[in-house]
This record gives sequence, C-alpha cells and structure tokens, in this order.
Amino acid sequence: MLFSGDKQLLLSKEQVPRLMIFHPDYRTSVRPSRISPRALFYLRASVDNRTREQVRDIVARAYNLPPLYGIKKRPHLASKCGTYPSLFNLSFNNIYWQVFHFSQGTFYLYSAFFDNRTLTRPGPSVRILGMVNRIKLDVSTYCQLWYRGEGTPVVAKVVEYRYLWVREWGNYRNGILQPYLLQCVIPESHRQRVPQSVSLVEGRCDQSTNNLQVVHNLPPKGQKQNFAICVKGMTFSDDVSVRLVEWLELQFLLGVDKVFLYNFEIHPNITKVLKFYESQGKVVLKSLTLAGEQPIIRGLVELYLNTKVMHKLQQEVIPYNDCLYRNMNLYKFIVLIDTDEVIMPRTVPGWKELLKQMAPQVMMGEGHPYASYYARNVYFLDSMQDKHRWAMDVPRFMHMLQHLYRAANYTAPTSYVKAFHDPQRVLTLHNHFPLSCLTPDCPYFRIPTEVAHLQHYRRECVSELLDLCPYYRSHTVEDDDILKFKKPLLLGTLHTLRHLGFLQERWNLTQIEG
Repeated sequence: MLFSGDKQLLLSKEQVPRLMIFHPDYRTSVRPSRISPRALFYLRASVDNRTREQVRDIVARAYNLPPLYGIKKRPHLASKCGTYPSLFNLSFNNIYWQVFHFSQGTFYLYSAFFDNRTLTRPGPSVRILGMVNRIKLDVSTYCQLWYRGEGTPVVAKVVEYRYLWVREWGNYRNGILQPYLLQCVIPESHRQRVPQSVSLVEGRCDQSTNNLQVVHNLPPKGQKQNFAICVKGMTFSDDVSVRLVEWLELQFLLGVDKVFLYNFEIHPNITKVLKFYESQGKVVLKSLTLAGEQPIIRGLVELYLNTKVMHKLQQEVIPYNDCLYRNMNLYKFIVLIDTDEVIMPRTVPGWKELLKQMAPQVMMGEGHPYASYYARNVYFLDSMQDKHRWAMDVPRFMHMLQHLYRAANYTAPTSYVKAFHDPQRVLTLHNHFPLSCLTPDCPYFRIPTEVAHLQHYRRECVSELLDLCPYYRSHTVEDDDILKFKKPLLLGTLHTLRHLGFLQERWNLTQIEG
C-alpha cells in the first residue's frame, strides 16, 4: 500500500524510480521522495501510444494488392458486368496468394504484369503468375481489367495457359499444384494504357474473389541498369550470414546493380544482413509463402521442401518468373543464381566487360541474336581445399577466398549452367535456362570456359552426380581468379561484418596489407 487516506508513503532514494508525472505543477521527470495521491493520478505508464497502422501501409505490405485499397475514400466503382471486389471479399491464401475457384479446379494467384515488349504477340498483354491443381486446362476464363476512373471492367479472354514445368521432370498429375503463366491480350481500345489491377473469372461478368495489382516497372529517366540477380525462395535455418556477406560483396564487385531475394524462412542474422544491404539500395527482400494447403509454419517449411523435392522445384519457378517480370524493363540482363554460385570472368575485370565482349549490341541497347549466355558449371568442393594449406592472410571464415581448388573437369556443357538472360527475349525462366522465349526458339551462346565459368561452392556434388563426384574430387587444379578481387572483397566484407556487430576486433581495416 502506497498511502492510506492523506498519509504519504516515505521512500528511500534507492527505492524511488524516476517517474514521468504529467501535471501542471510538474514539467519534467523527477525522482520524488514523497508521492502524493494527486501526483499518482497523473502518472503515466510507458506503453505504445502510437496510432494504429494505416490501411495503405497494410496494403503495401501485401505487395500484390492494388494501392487503391489503401485509399480511405475509394471511388465507387459500380458496373453491370462485374463489380470492383471489396478488399474483404477477396479470397486470400497464406498471405500472398489469392484464390480463384473454377469448374475444373483452383488457382492460387501470385502476381500480375503488363507486358508490352516489342516481341510480345499478338500485342500488349497482362500476364498472371500462379499455381493450379490441374495439369491440363481446357476451360475458358477471363481477365477483368480495372482501369483508373472506369467503373466497368475491360474484359479480355485468357488466350494462353503457359505451363512452367516439363512433364518428364515429375509431379505431373492432378491434385499437385502446378506453376502457370496466363496471358490476356488487352483490347485495341485500351492497348496503350496500363490497367491498375486484374481479376480472373470464369464468366465474363462474374463477381471476382481476386484482384491483383498489375505491375509495370519502368527505369527512372528511361535508363536501364546492367545486371540484376534473382535468388529463389530461401530456407536457411542455419546462420550463413557471414558467407552471404562475402557472396554479396563479390557480386557488387563484379558489377551487379541489385540483388532480389525471396524469403520463405531465414535465420535472424541473415535478415539483419539483407536489411542492411536493402537500406543501401543494393538488395530487395520479399517475403514468400507456399500456396494452397502446404505449410507456412516456421521451421516446418524447410523440412517440408527438403522432403518434397519436386514440390520445391515447382515452387521455385514462381519467384524466378516474378523477379523476371518485375525487372524486365529495368535491367539489360537478368541472372538466376544461388548464394553458393558466382559467374567469374577470367579474362576481364567484371560482368560489364564480359558482356561487352560477348554481346556488344545488347550492352548498347541494340538487338542481338541470343536469348541467353551460358556459363558452364565447375565445382569448388570443400574437400578439394582440405588437401591444401589455408591462406593465412585471409580470415578462415571467408569461404570463397579460402577455396582456390576446383575440379579439373567441368560438368556437361548444358548441365547445371547459369546464364545471363535478355529479359526482352525470354518468356519464362527455369533455374538453369529459359523454358520459353518470345521467339519460336531460345537461341543461346556458350561462353568459352577460358573466358568465364560458373564457380559452384558446395560441400558435395548434387545428388544426380554422386557417382561422378569421386572423379571430380580426385582431379583438381588451383584456380585463383578470385584473387583479383582479394583486397576490396576482404575490406568490404570486414567493414560490413563490423557494422553489423558480427566482428569484434577493432583493427584499422584500412591498414590491411595485400
């Protein structure tokens, strides 16, 4: 009991905390020795008194929703042919997916894009990326295209269901979610306008339960940047943050403008790393979930995907193509690689010089004959370095700078390659190559291995090559091409690790020799 009646409780100096008393007689925080009942009345607890999050911020966080939902006084959009769906009439699934039930099955819709590339046929289109629990689709569906200021949707039939998988790879059966890209050609009357959003329906004038923002990103001042990297949905429960810093620093030294990554579930330290680079404008990190009835529980997602490998590979196609379409007008080349891979130039300093050598036309903004430029895969396995001494002038934790021995032989010419893709020519992408292009075929150029190759840092060969792995391990050569980046890579990595609090030594890093 602090007081009884008008009696005040006397407290020692050690017992009395500093209190914020909001009263006309008290202007600042004090450490009172006597607390009157009147002062207690004005005492405030330290609670979160911030205003509640605005709807527009919530809508922006669910990045595939039209921004129109974030406007308080949204224009009334009435129509005899479908009405603009209310935010709370949308059918959501696992946060980032919207659901469309139709007569043959269920679509889980992820993102939508305006595509007016020169080679797009038969003309400007809206493309919708999603998954469906059917392997073949012979149903008529329609896009309701919503334009600013128009109450009635512009209706366009879905003219193509593009399958983003190969039957022979497996999981080719109904009931398993299959990746698809849908195309609706914009009618002539609206061909030069970008719709704000799109709803997928089975009947032309059906009331929709989905509404995706139509993305159409353009470069500021019309100037494209050179290179963007797309990284698949990550599931890293282990802390690989230090290796990730080294990998990112090397990509930027090679000339990468921005890295786009998708996050299923990652270690908190990895999040810390990526948020740091995101604050510098070098990284974009998007959260991602599995569609349908697949798990989204933290910890379970990684176990599930490691068990259901084909499901994992089919799911990967979604972020790859989402990244392609978000950036197709922003960059000259899109590169899909993992965080244990590096396309290493061997005769020139970086990617820009490499592509000027391989594709001078596209680097100058002109046409060229190839959709993709393949870099051949070669393994830098952990055990290959174990036979040799470590570099004593490089921290042991800098994995790539410490691994300078690789297999003498490359994997097969078209196996496990990674590529520079021209986004003005490719239609859909797989991890290693285009699944389809805007031309009848997908012509590619094989970069000579003496010019550049894909350095793949792994503990072991991929499962399909385990029989060959002893051969790769027993025939090795030293490859120190990475050492041309040694000092800037070392300094960049250490500076970042220190900034993030991962490096405790207080050395003057500018005095590092080498």
